[in-house]
Formats: sequence, C-alpha cells, structure tokens
Amino acid sequence: MKLAALAIIIVLAAPSAFAAETITGRASVVDGDTIEINGTRIRLNGIDAPESWQKCRRADGSEYRCGAAAAFALDEFLAASRPTRCEQVDVDRYHRIVANCFRADGQNVNAWLVRTGNALDWFRYSHGAFAAEQNAAKIAKAGIWTGTFIRPCEARAEQYHHPRSC
Repeated sequence: MKLAALAIIIVLAAPSAFAAETITGRASVVDGDTIEINGTRIRLNGIDAPESWQKCRRADGSEYRCGAAAAFALDEFLAASRPTRCEQVDVDRYHRIVANCFRADGQNVNAWLVRTGNALDWFRYSHGAFAAEQNAAKIAKAGIWTGTFIRPCEARAEQYHHPRSC
C-alpha cells in the first residue's frame, strides 16, 4: 500500500511530457492553417483550411486555388495587428505545436479563418468550438462557401491516397 501511494505521488510530481507554452512573435504563413513564429511551426487548433494546391469552384463554376486564397487572407489578417500570440493546446503527429492564436488586438485567428470561409470547423478536434462561425460563413456565402469544395481532409486523403477519414 505504501509503495502504491509513493508511486502515485511520484507520477503526480513528475514534470509533464507535454508542457503548454505561449509563443509570441511575427507570424509567417505556411498555409491556411499553419504559421511559423520564431522558427516554431504552429498548427491552428480545431480548424482545417484548404491545402495550398487545392482548388474550389465559385458559384459561376470557375475554379480557383482556394488554399492559396486562404493563406493569402491569413497573411493579410495577421499583418494588420502584430505580434501574434499562440497558446499551445497540444502537439500533433508531425511534432507541430497545436494552438489557439490571437492577433495583438485580441482577435482569435482560428475563429476568424472559419468565420470568413477560409477554413472549416474541424469538429474531430474542435468539438464544435467554431460551429457558430462556420454557420455564419455558410449563411453569408463567405470564402469557400460561395461555391463548391471538397473538405480539406478529404482532398488530402484523395491526393495522397490515404484511406483516412475526416
């Protein structure tokens, strides 16, 4: 009994393998849902933006590079209020920090991307945190909601022949 209690105390007192951190600095856009600050790659939590190579269709049927458009929009949005502050919530399988990020003026970057139709609420990871923003984007026909698109996770699965579901 004493050994079990001692083991519990040691486990609770040991430093966590996952230590959350806050990273602040000038963000460089990697793609529509990934930025880099001071050499650290950061995946925006709970959202999924089209890949840079991904194409979508406008209401008139014309194609455009919606992933590139999302990255460009994110770059402009971040440039308007620097620095960017990211609060780590996890580390993904590619060893990127997964974070909720904010501009210097306090605006939530993740939520803005979804609200403007430049990304989707990825329920698998967000548990619906950005559902209201996505609904607003759909109603407003903002960004990718102006026409038709393949969900980014499905586009990746198709492009890279991964049978992985969203």
